[in-house]
Amino acid sequence: MKRIVLFLLVELSILSILGLLGSLLGLKCDGVQPGLNLPSVLAVGTLLGVAGALVSLLLSRRLALRGTQAAPVVQPSSAAEAWLLATVERQARAAGVAVPVLAIFPSVVPNSFATGPTRNRALIAISQGVLDHLNQDEIEAVLGHEISHIASGDMVTLGLLQGVLNTFIFFPARAIGNVLDGSSRRGSAAAGPAFSAVSLALQLVPGLLATALVAWFSRSRELRADAGGAHLAGKRKMVAALEKLVTLEARSPLSGGLAAFGLTRGTGWLFATHPPLDGRLAALSGAGTAR
Repeated sequence: MKRIVLFLLVELSILSILGLLGSLLGLKCDGVQPGLNLPSVLAVGTLLGVAGALVSLLLSRRLALRGTQAAPVVQPSSAAEAWLLATVERQARAAGVAVPVLAIFPSVVPNSFATGPTRNRALIAISQGVLDHLNQDEIEAVLGHEISHIASGDMVTLGLLQGVLNTFIFFPARAIGNVLDGSSRRGSAAAGPAFSAVSLALQLVPGLLATALVAWFSRSRELRADAGGAHLAGKRKMVAALEKLVTLEARSPLSGGLAAFGLTRGTGWLFATHPPLDGRLAALSGAGTAR
């Protein structure tokens, strides 16, 4: 809740600053002057930034379940599921968060993720591939990694960060597009041909930079989640889980499937949400002692 309040305060500050800059630049709408409708642009920026981020967070669990066809484990149907639920509950209590919903989705690729609007309304989903290829110690480490994401509020922070960036990108793009287009100076209420092209280009370029910024932040949180998983499950187990994923990828490279565990390499590193596994292993090896 504190993060959402802070997000709203940041959004209000951004909109206030943008509104002031718009006024200083003469970008105002008084019902007579054609061109950029400053209140409308600010309203749309608010909608994209605030509403978009909050709605995405509120619907994140439902969308994740539907998108991956994951089935929540309510009552365990096997000893393995009972162990999974018990492990999630134990780790959640150790991390000081409410026990998240656990779901399993049908994918042969080892994968897992955590999502949810708050630390106490979260979801952990793991693939069938995790259960098929990893042993109990390694699965425990994967669960600890996701619990750490929840305890740190990473899903909320990333969503709100993207919302702030969306707001900050939209307004300058429209304002600069209007200025370069010169429609207001021509006395025409309709935007000229350059407006759409310029404003779109100015949204795409900062949009890519914003995506890279969010990805960089995500990579830093992955390293913290690895350390958190090592704390909850044991460093030896966390290292073993990462090493197992390296082995699986080397045996059978699955297109994009193991990217969530940091196996993305090459030119896409700038937009990768997870650091390379060798970097994660190196960072983890210097954190505490194994157990």
